[in-house]
Amino acid sequence: MNNTHSARLAQLIATNQQHLISGGLKGIEKESLRISKDGTISKTPHPKALGSALTHPYITTDYSEALIELITPPFADIKETLGYLQSTHQFVYQHLDNEILLCTSMPCGIKGDESIPIAEYGTSNIGRMKHVYRHGLWHRYGRTMQAIAGIHFNFSVPEVLWPVLHSQENSVMSLEEFTSDSYFGLVRNFQRMGWIILYLFGASPAICKSFFNSRPQLMAQFEEFDQGTLYHPYATSLRMSDIGYKSKNQANLRINYNSLPEYVDSLSHAIATSYPDYEKIGVVVDGEYRQLNANVLQIENEFYSIIRPKQIAQSCEKPTVALKRRGVRYVEMRSLDLDLFNPIGIDEDKARFIEALLLTCLLQNSPPMSETDFQTNNRNQLQVANFGRKSNLELERNDKKIALKDWADEILTSMEAVCNILDQDDASKPYNKALLAQQQVVQNPDLTASARMLAIMTETKQPFSRFALNKSMEHAACFNGHKPDEAFTMQFNDLAQQSLTKQAELEANPQLPFDEFLHNYFTQKCENDG
Repeated sequence: MNNTHSARLAQLIATNQQHLISGGLKGIEKESLRISKDGTISKTPHPKALGSALTHPYITTDYSEALIELITPPFADIKETLGYLQSTHQFVYQHLDNEILLCTSMPCGIKGDESIPIAEYGTSNIGRMKHVYRHGLWHRYGRTMQAIAGIHFNFSVPEVLWPVLHSQENSVMSLEEFTSDSYFGLVRNFQRMGWIILYLFGASPAICKSFFNSRPQLMAQFEEFDQGTLYHPYATSLRMSDIGYKSKNQANLRINYNSLPEYVDSLSHAIATSYPDYEKIGVVVDGEYRQLNANVLQIENEFYSIIRPKQIAQSCEKPTVALKRRGVRYVEMRSLDLDLFNPIGIDEDKARFIEALLLTCLLQNSPPMSETDFQTNNRNQLQVANFGRKSNLELERNDKKIALKDWADEILTSMEAVCNILDQDDASKPYNKALLAQQQVVQNPDLTASARMLAIMTETKQPFSRFALNKSMEHAACFNGHKPDEAFTMQFNDLAQQSLTKQAELEANPQLPFDEFLHNYFTQKCENDG
């Protein structure tokens, strides 16, 4: 797995086709909590001027009505992706009405679970389903965990590469099967080495005590930074730790990533298997839906993983069905904290590094994963999330201990060949520059975002909540001082109006009884909302 020149890459180089790895599409989904200027979570509805959260393609909400999600289209040039995200932020800030976006992944200003409003999507069946799903998450995990924000990095391998890899490996699979199988190889390799993202880019080493109002028993495992803040001194990403996206039943869930059919079957099984604790909650109580069902997972999205194989789902199509019908189209890397040192939460160097890492994961050999591998990968991730900057921290690999620093050096060295190819026509060598920056971070943990954040908080004697609010105000001033260009503003005004019209049309259609609609969805008999 750690061979610098993989057989795949060596063969591409031998036939002078290595340039085909360039130009993959990159898209970003970025979540942020809307907060008031005193730092508390917004109670106001999603701003109508931004359009309908149900039907807008680029501005929606995640778990909470206050948790805004900005989505870019995919672009081959990461500068275009980031430029689009920048302009979207600028547009959003024209309509926030004296609110700001929280720039950190971990939320502040929580006054109990009830202070986090669940997202609303209107009266159509599909809108109601999205709302009920979130109600289910509340009853299962609490609302506080769902208010955590992050960045999802979407990446699709250049289409022109697939026929070449398919041919050079003499695969007996169809091209679509080969493509999906190769994407699953990428996913497995990322699960093995994806802890590197938490070490390099984790930016949630501290948490407001208010985060634990609904789960006070979890506070004992942390040290006190000050009266309002808890932390681990060597943590990188508490968002990705067991106080973030983790639950008892999901810890025991074994989703199989060894092939697309095994992945779909294991995920579908979890969605169809009842879970006693959730049966106790009830599905319909006093005529109101509390959750979509009482199964281990209500729907596919409830399963939290650091990377997902994805296919674009059509209207009313389950994600697993979309994958089964049309194979994998791209991957969604989900382990990235918001970069609070950058107004849009991510910078160009980081994005280029991630692209090169994902391509390295694709090009290297990727053996199937065993149950033991699954547990090892999970332990490594938790170790890095909680203690990643601890000197001489050791991780597990192939039943042996290895120093984090040594493994990180190996991973970054293995990326050099890919970065050289991606840089081929660019004299400024942006991918090598991005790689060099992270090699320096591996050598010096004080350069990590998590260390820098704690250093500033210590130096300025600020609790996490004050530090996060001050940074968020800085970013707000930056966006309020720069409007998007006129063409972008007109486009987004039109998109907002179109999305509101589309939602109104959905709601005007005759609606099936909701239980019938859900039955049709889960059996995939529904073709539209009506």
